[in-house]
Order: sequence, then structure tokens, then C-alpha cells
Amino acid sequence: MLFAAAVALYAAAAVFAVVVWRRGFRDESKPIFVLMLAGLVLHTGAMFRRGFSLDRCPITNLFEATMFVGWTISAAYSVIGGFRRLRFLGAFAAPLLTVLGVFALMPALDRNRGLHPDFSAGWGPVHAALVLLAYGSFGLGSVASGMYLRQEHNLRFNKSQALFALLPPIARLELTVTRLLWVGLALLSAGLFTGSLYLRQARGAWFVPDPFVVYSVATWLVYGGLLVGAWRFHQRGRRLAWGALLGFAVLMLTFWGVYLLSDMHNRGANPANL
Repeated sequence: MLFAAAVALYAAAAVFAVVVWRRGFRDESKPIFVLMLAGLVLHTGAMFRRGFSLDRCPITNLFEATMFVGWTISAAYSVIGGFRRLRFLGAFAAPLLTVLGVFALMPALDRNRGLHPDFSAGWGPVHAALVLLAYGSFGLGSVASGMYLRQEHNLRFNKSQALFALLPPIARLELTVTRLLWVGLALLSAGLFTGSLYLRQARGAWFVPDPFVVYSVATWLVYGGLLVGAWRFHQRGRRLAWGALLGFAVLMLTFWGVYLLSDMHNRGANPANL
């Protein structure tokens, strides 16, 4: 299975990440980048294979949603990792992708394969892809936040390690976190808008009190509040990094349960019945 092989490569990268962590980020992180890139190739192959087998965008159950979020994080890292000073994001991304991958491979998550509201003639596939891409951007923002907090801790308590570590400057890390969160918020905004267009087509309403719809709006408010706080009230740096890190942790802990509670997103149905 291509996806299982991709998860194995992410796990191998996570092993290298542990070594890099123990050595204070003084070693080159190229092996992590290479393993992550190879994992992305297999991950992408698994996504395409799944999509062709369903003849639609592979976002029909919790397994596929998890796989899509992981792919977003991996693909974004492959771009950012091209910059040598940001390549150490892989030391934080690899363990996260490993956990997501192992979780996705649980057999119970791959139920009702292909059973999903028929989005072929509407905004549904665009909405689903945009929302999951937003969650992936928030995930990578949390990864960058972890790197920021590591470097900030070294600057406060271990200046020699901060001096000799190959991590990027803390100001660049803060800028990276902020930009990733803004990208995620923009994608989520677009996802909510296209979701409203789909609901208008399918049900004649702009909004329905579905658990996952409410959850997505609440997520938008949380991340919007973080960014407004950083922009208008100078809640930047350490506070923004902790907010991004804890926000994504809560998102990952609650996403699966809310998704399963949503009849509209989790059960096979005809759009006319939604």
C-alpha cells in the first residue's frame, strides 16, 4: 500500500529528527528532507490512486480526510524545505505526519468508502479541498511555532546552543508562523464561502447547523482572533507561537469526533436528502 509506505518513510524521518533534536540542531537536516520528499511522492501516488478508484476527489471518509491533511503538510514542507535555513521544519513535521499517518491507517476509519454526498455538479469538492488545505496550513504553522519556541527557549536559557544551532533566526520563524496562519485563514474563508454556495445549491440555504459546519466557523474565529491579536494588539512572538501550537493540537484532538458527528460529511447520502 502506497500510503503505508509513505508513513514508513515519515517514521524514518522522525527517527532522524530525534537525532537532530538530541544534537541541538547542529547537524544537517538533509536526510530528513530527502525521506520526507520520498514519502510525499508515495503519498501523492496514494492520493491519485484513491481518487481514480473513486472517480472523484478522495475526501469521502475520515481516512481520506486525514490522508489529505497529512499530504497538505508534507507538500507545503517540500516547498519550504527547499530553503536550507527552514529545512529543520522537517524535524517537527516528521513526527506529526507519522502520528497522523498511523492514525489514518486504523481500519475503522476507512468505512463507507465512496459513500458521500454527490458533489460532482457543485461547489462541494472545492469546499472540502479548501477546508482541508487550511487545516494543513495551520498544521505547518504549528510546526513552525514549535521551532520558534525551541529557538526562543535557547535564547533565554542556553545561548551557546542558540548560537551554534543551524536553526533560522527567530524573527524569520515568527514571520513564517504568521504567514502560514494567514494563508490558512484565507483558505478556510474560501472554504466556508464555497461551502455556503454548495448548501445554497443543495438545500436552498446559506447555512445549516451541522456540527462540522459550526466547528469550522469556530475554528475560523479562533485563528482569526489569534491573527487580529498579533496585528492590532501586538500579541506576537511567544504568545502567537503558543496559540498556533495549542490551537492545532486542540484541532487535531477534536476534528475526528466532530467529523463523525456530522451526518452531512460522514454518511453517504444524496444531495437532495441533505
